[in-house]
Amino acid sequence: MDKKFLTYNMEVNGLWQEVKFSEAAIEEIFMPFLHELTDLKMTMDRKVIAYLVAPPGAGKSTLAKFLEQLSRERSNEVEPIRALSMDGYHYTAAYMNVTTIERDGEQILMRDIKGAPETFDVDLLVEKIREVRSEGTNWNIYDRKIHDVLPDYWSVEDDIILIEGNYLLLKEAGWTNVRVLADYSVFIDAEPYLLRERLINRKVAGGKPREEAEKFYNFSDGRNIECVLKNSARADETWKLLADGDFEKQ
Repeated sequence: MDKKFLTYNMEVNGLWQEVKFSEAAIEEIFMPFLHELTDLKMTMDRKVIAYLVAPPGAGKSTLAKFLEQLSRERSNEVEPIRALSMDGYHYTAAYMNVTTIERDGEQILMRDIKGAPETFDVDLLVEKIREVRSEGTNWNIYDRKIHDVLPDYWSVEDDIILIEGNYLLLKEAGWTNVRVLADYSVFIDAEPYLLRERLINRKVAGGKPREEAEKFYNFSDGRNIECVLKNSARADETWKLLADGDFEKQ
């Protein structure tokens, strides 16, 4: 039986794009998740914090924004959620341009592995999530046009917050302080070969030669994918990314 896909026009990371999700995924995976968050809110006397965790290339930013949009379209059924990204808690470009870090026995500039766990200000992220949980706060964003952090860009007062990112469930020093702040979590699993092609094709589409895109994957993205897939703690739910871009619940 052929899947029925629904198409949506959405703004993700400042760019409008056409995305599609299967009707089955929406009704059998996404809506039950939004109902779970709604039920959690009814039992808690503070804001609900949920995580959407995925390796690079799995489309987590798009999915998080879609879940926000879906919750608002179905506000007669579920509480609206607010989608935020942890990417605004990268160290600033100015800091990474002059700060070195060890990789494979060599000292390299932090900017050369931008996106790795070491390039995030974990302590600041923990502080901000705690503020969101208790009373609301301003939230940093990562601006992909200037490739840098914009501090305190969004005011966040919503009751249900969905934070998306690669390392929110990481079982490593510092990141465990992030992990324990989640009331509910979803992990997106995916085959590494599928993520590899998605990431390389994304860079080629952006104008990079394929050889350069493959080199960056081997040096950075590939390691980050392995880190997320192997070192993340178990989430409350796991969804599998399929080759056609759809999802199934595991």
